[in-house]
Amino acid sequence: MNKAYKYQLYPSKEQEELIKKTFGCVRFVYNKMLADRKDKYEQYKDDKEALRKLKYTTPASYKSEHAWLKEVDSLALSNAQLNLNTAYSNFFRDISIGFPKFKSKHKDKKSYTTNNQNGTIRIIDDKHIRLPKLKDIRIKLHRQISDAYKIKSATITQTSTGKYYISILVDYEKEIPTVKPEKEAVIGLDYSSKTLYIDSTGKSADYPKYYRKMEEKLKREQRKLSKRTKGGKNREKQRIKVAKLHEKVANQRKDFLHKQSRQIANVYDAVVIEDLNMRGMAQGLRLAKSTNDNGFGMLKSFMEYKLREQGKQLVVIDKWYPSSKMCGHCSGINSELTLADRTWTCTCGKVNDRDINAAINIRNEGCRILGIA
Repeated sequence: MNKAYKYQLYPSKEQEELIKKTFGCVRFVYNKMLADRKDKYEQYKDDKEALRKLKYTTPASYKSEHAWLKEVDSLALSNAQLNLNTAYSNFFRDISIGFPKFKSKHKDKKSYTTNNQNGTIRIIDDKHIRLPKLKDIRIKLHRQISDAYKIKSATITQTSTGKYYISILVDYEKEIPTVKPEKEAVIGLDYSSKTLYIDSTGKSADYPKYYRKMEEKLKREQRKLSKRTKGGKNREKQRIKVAKLHEKVANQRKDFLHKQSRQIANVYDAVVIEDLNMRGMAQGLRLAKSTNDNGFGMLKSFMEYKLREQGKQLVVIDKWYPSSKMCGHCSGINSELTLADRTWTCTCGKVNDRDINAAINIRNEGCRILGIA
């Protein structure tokens, strides 16, 4: 199994300069290789046989012409090529993903990945980690990595506020027994724009709406940013202020979702949710702020890996399953139900709360899929 540990880095001025150089070199190599592929495609697009046999340039081929590429970690440049190959594969697998785009210095995420080769990446002590080219760099090691884990790679990133982080990917072996869920240990979650979710027991997450609370302050600071002169020092200071507010909201959201997912994963053997298109919901129902603030997709990802680590399951049912329109008591369908109806009465006489009833139906469908009577 693979697992990633994320820590904050505190590089010296020389190390920071080299990290920034590596960001630039990785971006340069990626863009050069992408441009080369585009040119060759335009040249041979009518000859499929020749196009299939084409050999593309590698990062090493640029070093003779651009000697400054030798100053940075060569594995970081190789990983840029792998990232481009992945972007191409994703595009041809699903055209809706979009064709690979050129990376921008100011808009794209600043990061690079390097691999561990014979201990080139290793923890020195509680305060330092060794990385290729950077040597020993200060780290805030708030969680220890087991000696039984093998470090595979490390990704260094810089946030918009100027902070540096490292994600260490480790490989380990662990035998996880599969948990056979009982009916009482299965829970259904129905997405709620207001509270994040309603579960099949009738409880809600009561999401604190961190973005909404920060919205007025963000408006004020972003208004100041819009009036600053582009390229000026005051604009850069104000940009960092705005970025720090966004970063705080993101950290609060992640903290809340991690705690919620951990609590659910520890208590239940199986969790059942709907396969929702969150982006479509945000755009189609004019709920972009609430949907993006909730982070339901992130909650799903957190629950998935936390359940898997314990041999438990996350069951995803079809999005067209009529969880809201079906009566949880008699299974009758209310085809006239609208989004504005928060409660409705079935022909059997049962008064249903829309969200709780949907969560119960989602749980029941999950139990059917799991083969639980």
